[in-house]
Amino acid sequence: MAAMAAGDEHAASEVLRGLARHLNCLNEDNKSTRKRALELIKRDTLDKGLSSSVLQEVFSALLKPLLKCLSDPMERCRETAITIITEFIRCIPKPEETLPYLMPCLAQRLGEKETLEPAEELRLLAVELLTLTVEVCGKHLAPYLTDMINILQRTIVDPFPDARRESCKCTVNFAKCIPEHFHMQAESLVKPLMQTIAHQHSRVRVSVIEATGAVIQHGTGKNVDEVLSHLTQRLFDDSPQVRKAVTAVIGDWLLHMRDRYSYFHKLIPLLLAGINDEIPEIRLLAADLWKQVGAQWEKENEDEIKDKIDFLLTQPPFYPPGVERPGLGCRELVVRNLGRLVPAISNDITDWLVPTRVRTSQLLSVLLLHAEDYCTQHLQLLLATLYRACTDTERDVVSNCLAAAKLLGTFVPPVVFLKLLLDHVTTPSSSSYPWTPLMVLAAVLGGCSKTLLKPHLEQIANTLARPDVCQEYQQVVYLEQLLACVDVVMCQCESDHSSVSLQLLQVLVTVQSLSNEPCLSEKALESVRFLCKVQGLDSVMELYRRHMGQLLNWLSASVNTWSSYSPQRLQLHIIVIQSGPVIGEFVSQLMPLLCSCLQPDRDIEMRMSIFTMLAKLLLDATNTLDSQGHFRDESEKFLCNVLLPNLVWRAGRTAAAVRTSALSCLLALLHGGAITPGQLLCLEEKVSPQVLSALEEDSQMGRLLACRSLSTILRLIGTSLHPEALNKIYPVLLKRLDDSSEEVRSVALQALGLWLSSLTKDYNPELCAPHLQLLFQQLLLHLDDPDGSVQGQVLEILKKGSSVHPTLLKREAEEVRDKQRSPLYCDQLLQHISSLLTDCPE
Repeated sequence: MAAMAAGDEHAASEVLRGLARHLNCLNEDNKSTRKRALELIKRDTLDKGLSSSVLQEVFSALLKPLLKCLSDPMERCRETAITIITEFIRCIPKPEETLPYLMPCLAQRLGEKETLEPAEELRLLAVELLTLTVEVCGKHLAPYLTDMINILQRTIVDPFPDARRESCKCTVNFAKCIPEHFHMQAESLVKPLMQTIAHQHSRVRVSVIEATGAVIQHGTGKNVDEVLSHLTQRLFDDSPQVRKAVTAVIGDWLLHMRDRYSYFHKLIPLLLAGINDEIPEIRLLAADLWKQVGAQWEKENEDEIKDKIDFLLTQPPFYPPGVERPGLGCRELVVRNLGRLVPAISNDITDWLVPTRVRTSQLLSVLLLHAEDYCTQHLQLLLATLYRACTDTERDVVSNCLAAAKLLGTFVPPVVFLKLLLDHVTTPSSSSYPWTPLMVLAAVLGGCSKTLLKPHLEQIANTLARPDVCQEYQQVVYLEQLLACVDVVMCQCESDHSSVSLQLLQVLVTVQSLSNEPCLSEKALESVRFLCKVQGLDSVMELYRRHMGQLLNWLSASVNTWSSYSPQRLQLHIIVIQSGPVIGEFVSQLMPLLCSCLQPDRDIEMRMSIFTMLAKLLLDATNTLDSQGHFRDESEKFLCNVLLPNLVWRAGRTAAAVRTSALSCLLALLHGGAITPGQLLCLEEKVSPQVLSALEEDSQMGRLLACRSLSTILRLIGTSLHPEALNKIYPVLLKRLDDSSEEVRSVALQALGLWLSSLTKDYNPELCAPHLQLLFQQLLLHLDDPDGSVQGQVLEILKKGSSVHPTLLKREAEEVRDKQRSPLYCDQLLQHISSLLTDCPE
């Protein structure tokens, strides 16, 4: 061994003797000379393959001159010097012997406030030299802690990104090699790291996160709060590698940080957030780390949880299908920190940044899956949080929160969550968003076991059917959530719907009546069909038949308070329209309700809408109100007690509008056959005066409906009317021949034709000649009407009238013939009369 050492020493001296001239050249002013000298030094030492012991001796002599070259004005000289030093450090067996000279030099070059090295590539080489030094010297760097920290403080924020990355790598290595000393000054690296953590290069951000992990891990633990907010922001980084680095660091802290128990409530959410990352690799990493954390905690606290291990290992009876249950340690960690986690979730779920709200809503489901039935203790705050989150404009936030609400339904007993939820449904905390309790209720019910929920379904249905719940709000979103609750209840009922069928139908009727959206009304009707299906009923009408009596009682209870704003009138409309012929089976129950709300002193708009509804039904009376023939028994009362009082003239446009709607209902009653000619004849003395009065209405539609109604009356009972009654009709119709509306004139002419057709043998033409004369004279005037269609219509009517008193009509026609602009129609009439007289001479 001594011979070998002597040989190495001799070889080293020989090398140094050969390097003497080169070392002298390092002091020359000529930069090329200095550069050449450095290259020759490298050639004669590192490139010759000398033994490590020889290199150690040589480097001891070369170190100072080489370190001096680090300040050389020529960049290439400095670069070569750094390269030579780096290679020597890598090759020599005892690199720690160089530290007393190397570290102060590097600290001077890199660790001062003003960095002495201007070239960024050389700063990178210098930091790489430092990293190598840390790797090969390890614990020997303990005395140089301050120098290292000073250097890293500057290089971590170096303008050159690659230098920053290398500095972070150096920091990680340095923290690991002298942890017992590093913690004393680790805190001073936090600020520069946080200044760099948002760097524009993702690889720099990854390096900073890894360095931060090492600094906190091997530090005092006092700076966790200072870095957590920055790491949380990196969870939303666009780069998957950055998010992966955060996940790895947080997992490492949870597993190895000395004071980790104090920070569980802050670190757990960050790791669990990675479980929902969009990148599968990150999700798997987070899940694996979380399992390790749970298993480690379980092992460390085995004695404490020994008594409940068997119980906690048993799967809950109604666990969500297809979901892997977290390990015992993971569940216990969440449960023990839930009191701190839930308020934080409640705060962050309304953050102004969308990504934060989305991640927080995802995290909520993960926490509830771990907490299981322990979330009952925090139910009040959880529900309040869900209500606020469900108002979010971001769909992902709402869908994630509804998934969390479903888990509440799975783990919280119905008797507990219903007490709070149903109270919130009846008295929403937010007047601006009253639908949120319904939205949450639907989700919670969807997650609950059918077996556990079954005893409470009637209570839920009764709440939904309450007027202050299903009739108070008309917003589309509110009605949608009300409908969603009904659908969930129907699904949860399975085959037994008898106790809730009526209440659900009431809600569905209300949704249809209040909705202005056709698609929503169709959804509600689809739910009605489903309610039929689950009860084994053949059609919607069967469902209404089962509940019609109760529905009419439901409406009758409030009929005295109805107004144009009352939802009940709309509910009535839905019920009578959708029930079809079934409503005809309950006419005796319906009529008192109609009589009450259609009295002349009731709300005008309400009466108009109900008359319009009745008009539609009466036009098809045999398939609706009179499907069983029962309405005819009530039609006289309906006509006298409801329709005619609403035809009485009252001042004002709104009153005229009511009369018009009542006239449409009267016309439908007459057309639809719900009143027999015999019944109408008995009431003619009451009906005709009101209809004739309506012919003088200011409203064109009113006059038109009155004309049509009069025509229908004449068609039904004209031949049965007394001549005196007939003679009261035609004068009013004659006035309508001068109406401003061509349609009214046309219908009036048709009515006059029907009037003439109604004249039977009981009508004495001679005794009634003055009436016929007036009629003929007025018609002959319009035989010369400017409108050719009117002339043709009048001619046909006069031809029909010529059979009543031909001689009178002939005389009147001859008298006016020469006064008309064109005698054409008059001549046709006279020719027709002449043919009549020839066939039937008096």
